Amino acid sequence: MNYDRTPFETDKPGEECGVFGAYDFDGHDISSSIYYGLFALQHRGQESCGIAVSDTEGPKGKVDYYKDMGLVNEVFDEERLNRLHGNIGVGHVRYSTAGASNRENAQPLIIHYIKGTLAVAHNGNLTNAVDLREKLKYSGAIFQTTIDSETIAYYIARERVQTKNVQEAVSRTMDKIEGAYALAVMSPRKLIGARDPYGFKPLCIGKRDNTYFLSSETCALDAVGAEFVRDVEPGEIVTITPNGILSDKSHCLPAEKQGRCIFEYIYFARPDSRIDGINVYSARLLAGRFLAKDSPVDADIVVGVPESGNAAAQGYAMESGIPYGTAFVKNNYVGRTFIKPKQSSRESSVRVKLNVLREVVKDKRVILIDDSIVRGTTSDQIVNLLKDAGAKEVHMRISSPPFLWPCYFGIDVPERHQLIAYNHTVDEICKEIGADTLGYLRLERLPEMVNGLGICTGCFTGDYPIPAPEEDIRGEYEA
Repeated sequence: MNYDRTPFETDKPGEECGVFGAYDFDGHDISSSIYYGLFALQHRGQESCGIAVSDTEGPKGKVDYYKDMGLVNEVFDEERLNRLHGNIGVGHVRYSTAGASNRENAQPLIIHYIKGTLAVAHNGNLTNAVDLREKLKYSGAIFQTTIDSETIAYYIARERVQTKNVQEAVSRTMDKIEGAYALAVMSPRKLIGARDPYGFKPLCIGKRDNTYFLSSETCALDAVGAEFVRDVEPGEIVTITPNGILSDKSHCLPAEKQGRCIFEYIYFARPDSRIDGINVYSARLLAGRFLAKDSPVDADIVVGVPESGNAAAQGYAMESGIPYGTAFVKNNYVGRTFIKPKQSSRESSVRVKLNVLREVVKDKRVILIDDSIVRGTTSDQIVNLLKDAGAKEVHMRISSPPFLWPCYFGIDVPERHQLIAYNHTVDEICKEIGADTLGYLRLERLPEMVNGLGICTGCFTGDYPIPAPEEDIRGEYEA
């Protein structure tokens, strides 16, 4: 687990990463557009970020890039962006799901090889990364990072030497890699997007005037003033050139085999994004409505744990007729470098992050909505905050089923024995967190949330769309 994260969020599943690409056919610099796109994707990763750009009319091997540890607005300023010249580029924000968090592992990755230069931005985790990496090592490859993204970049470069074009090299690489990935790849003259056949990770296309974009979420397209064109389909490779968008669907699977990460809709994605035709905010409202139908309770007010619990709380209130209220004031200035209080101290990470509006909850029966309980280490503190503020009862409702299994596809879920639901019943969890009642979203409600899209429920059921690796590789190589 990475402990550089904001204190209140250390009991949440870890964010993934965000990728963003741009290609301006009129030849204008696009580094600032990538910057704003990454800024809109900051919620997907706060550890490191980077931008790589190239001039499609310039020398094939020349790439301007910069990447470092920190938030987008910490790593880049106007002067640094002005040094990045090019009309094609890719960017990345990173949250490591395991292993080292350092500058060497920041993306995009830049590969110089006989055909020119590649820049690769990757969101996801490969389940066969260890085997592929070992094969590359024995063939003479020297690795500079500990991320499986470098394995992807190496294979694309190697396949490109044997193929007619870079999109065919990406296709051949997809024949070898297994697991979860959304890729934004910059070659000297093309911008390529690719999505794993199961659709674990989102990727979409946008357009502004004569510039095309690739993005993990539609909210970043809005940030740069681009119109949403369409989603990249699970298994699809799109190649963006001045001659148009080429599509290769040879890796696509039937809809019933697809396995999107349901936590994009529950927690990860920004509520103003749309993923595969589903509005994230609407999905969260629906989850709250389902909770109200399946886990009703008499109460005076419904409140959400900010920010991801708010939409589900609104849905619960709409369905139940119980008023929705704001019970928490969130301190948005507690950042990555926050010094966690010592255990012996009276200060609490949660109390520093959240404060309760006593007038809202005093002498009230409160329904508290959150998106998940992972370890349970903050849920009890939040319940206590409400009771200390005078709430008569606190009924907790969770807009996801209980976490019972680890994730191998790019979500930072702890080992199974650390998951509170693994060795506790719902009643035991309720008692441990100090709530009066506790209810989870029913598993069968998940497909209804997303209008029947194929989803992955492995972290709830242990039934993964593709077999889990024999050994837990999450501590080896990560995105």
